[in-house]
Amino acid sequence: MEDAMKLRVLKAVNSKEQINIIKLKGSLISKGYTEIIHIDDHDEEFHINSFMVSQKNRSEVHNFIKDFLSKAELDHTVTILKE
Repeated sequence: MEDAMKLRVLKAVNSKEQINIIKLKGSLISKGYTEIIHIDDHDEEFHINSFMVSQKNRSEVHNFIKDFLSKAELDHTVTILKE
């Protein structure tokens, strides 16, 4: 069974942050965690990125994202909304 995960992504980012956000999304797809990431406008400040993950990989994906955000210094730019 699959479940949605959501990331809240700040719209106003610098080029380095933008590249790292793209790398995060690419990594989620290339590692086979998801096939597509949907991007929705949330408000003036944020986008919501949502994607489906299997429940058996959910914890692994969550940890991967947390580690990626920490290493790329995106903690203030990207937030995991649904855990």
